[in-house]
Amino acid sequence: MGSTAGPRGHLRRLVTGITALLAAASLVTACGSGDGGPGGGGGGGAADAKGVDDGTKLTMWTRAATRPQSEALVEAYNASHKNKIELTVVPTDDYQAKVGAAAGSKDLPDLFASDVVFVPNYTSSGLFADLTERVDALPFAEHLAQSHIKAGTYEDKKYVVPHTLDLSVLFYNKDLYRKAKLDPEKPPTTLREWDRQARAVDALGGGVDGTFFGGNCGGCGVFTWWPSVWAADEDVLNEEGTEADLASGTAKKVYDTYRGWVRDDIVAPGARDETGTTWTGVFPKGKVGVMPMPSTTLGLMPEDLDLGVAPIPGPDGGKSTFVGGDAIGISATSESADQAWNFLAWSLGDKAQVDVVAAHKDVVARTDLASNKHSKADPRLVTINELVAHGRTPYALKFGQTFNDPNGPWLTLMRNAVFGDGTSVAKDNEAVTASLAD
Repeated sequence: MGSTAGPRGHLRRLVTGITALLAAASLVTACGSGDGGPGGGGGGGAADAKGVDDGTKLTMWTRAATRPQSEALVEAYNASHKNKIELTVVPTDDYQAKVGAAAGSKDLPDLFASDVVFVPNYTSSGLFADLTERVDALPFAEHLAQSHIKAGTYEDKKYVVPHTLDLSVLFYNKDLYRKAKLDPEKPPTTLREWDRQARAVDALGGGVDGTFFGGNCGGCGVFTWWPSVWAADEDVLNEEGTEADLASGTAKKVYDTYRGWVRDDIVAPGARDETGTTWTGVFPKGKVGVMPMPSTTLGLMPEDLDLGVAPIPGPDGGKSTFVGGDAIGISATSESADQAWNFLAWSLGDKAQVDVVAAHKDVVARTDLASNKHSKADPRLVTINELVAHGRTPYALKFGQTFNDPNGPWLTLMRNAVFGDGTSVAKDNEAVTASLAD
């Protein structure tokens, strides 16, 4: 999936590039503001919604985790515009260090994307150009994925727009639901129903399990557990991302449910040791009833697997999702900001969002395009697209060291809460807050 908060091998990386970024911030900020007027050196002031297409050659970086989506957009743009973008795909584990080094040498590309949870580190370090007036001038500005816009807002200025989106959603196996005498058209709408349905499927036996999760994967927990708290209209972090509220009554209900699955053997084997590298490979085998998954895996499922998609519910109802993926902005040092904006504005327009993004079965970045000619062919895609409006993206400068680091305090809280007796949640929450405020 796209976000570092999601699965696959890049979950275990540390935030190695951030120190270099912060050290380079003054250099980049000084360079970025040296053009003297709005629109120069990053172009904060130009409010032209379309930018300039005059044959300029632009450079762009993205991480390997979102390569397919980035390549598809760049290819379509280059084929239809005078401007040309040279895309460099960087190994995901090396991305932050590369951006940090480029910031220090004032050699950032015109455009660069970022895992959305690390965008606050870049905005606060002065690496992106101010896009506030440009974004606000877009005729569909209010329909952009606001969780990404919010993550890229620093001191009331907007620095990024959505690039690729990956959401956490429930996948459920309709064939197993039928065998368990469950209605295949009625997925769980509360955590209690999820618990009941998982247990009903698990009771089938014969190698079938009720659910699965990455129990040794902090990013997996963030991506799939937090939406159950948000669905209850509660937060897990304060607005500044410096304090955790992961010991609330609602959060404890989530942990208790997962702990019950572990205790009663409702979970497929391997959950305790799953680090995130293989957790999305369990459901496609057809032996798990219902589990949270990255939305981007829908297109990778076996064609003969009859599966449904549903929002992640809270203990008593509601729905939410972790809006992950990548956001993208113009570097503060770019000398071609108007041309770079031309690509960004185009990438968010109807044609790119429908004929490129939606055509590839990816999540559109605009809520007004949730139902389009491609998603209408698969109601599951409409469900996923519509969920963007109900999702959140957490904001914290210390996100990586706190939540993704396998030695970080969040994973300790997770494992104690689910594989232990759950009595240390309050103490573990204090450790999370200490890391966020460090």
